[in-house]
Amino acid sequence: MINTLKSENKMPVLFIGHGSPMNAIANNSFTRILNELGTRMPTPKVILCISAHWTTEGTWVTAMASPKTIHDFYGFPQELSHVQYPAPGDPAMAELIRATVSNPQIQADHEIWGLDHGSWSVLKHIYPQANIPVIQLSLNLSQPPEYHYRLGQSLRSLREKGVLIVGSGNIVHNLRRISWEEKAGPYDWAIEFDEWVKNKIINQDHQPLLSEVNTSTVGQLSVPTPEHYYPLLYALGASDKKESMTFLFEEIHNSSISMRSVAYGLS
Repeated sequence: MINTLKSENKMPVLFIGHGSPMNAIANNSFTRILNELGTRMPTPKVILCISAHWTTEGTWVTAMASPKTIHDFYGFPQELSHVQYPAPGDPAMAELIRATVSNPQIQADHEIWGLDHGSWSVLKHIYPQANIPVIQLSLNLSQPPEYHYRLGQSLRSLREKGVLIVGSGNIVHNLRRISWEEKAGPYDWAIEFDEWVKNKIINQDHQPLLSEVNTSTVGQLSVPTPEHYYPLLYALGASDKKESMTFLFEEIHNSSISMRSVAYGLS
């Protein structure tokens, strides 16, 4: 925990390790924490979610009034494909986000995307009634880590307007090394990298999280591709170093998936 700066109108910012799509319909220690989280926060006007599962050329926001639930996975039980999260969108807020960030230019998607499982599998537990508008922000993978961190900084002021910013991804995410064995233990390299990131977050030392991730073997194993890591950078950029920081969850699942989740400004 670090020094606390409280604001009556300021929404928290979250980074949630979203893990397996099966968490969407699970009742476990992780989903119960998300359930509780929804009762601890003020009700946002809008949720802005940065999911690992929407990668684009350029940077986009969803701007449709009724985003569809996207089932962007395969090989899971049919029950999961029937889940719907019918949260409304907010075209006016999407335009405000575009106006708030002048560089880079953000483009609006009115029909192609919606809410992928990186968003709804998490939000389903935090706000199960799906009654809060949700906007997704895409990941431009052609840009370096600094771009995503700075964009998070540019979005910080939205928190004063009732916008809950949620990054949904994983600090460690290596599907090639995943284990589906029951009670599979974490790899040593996954533990080491997750702890390295944890310590940088605690010490508010963000620069190495932008520039040193792929300079070590444990980093290369933990972040073989950047899309699950980048949502963390948005949460860090949108945070205020004077406000409280809390680790909501600290486990590694399936040997190579970090579920570490972080909240800033949570009272």
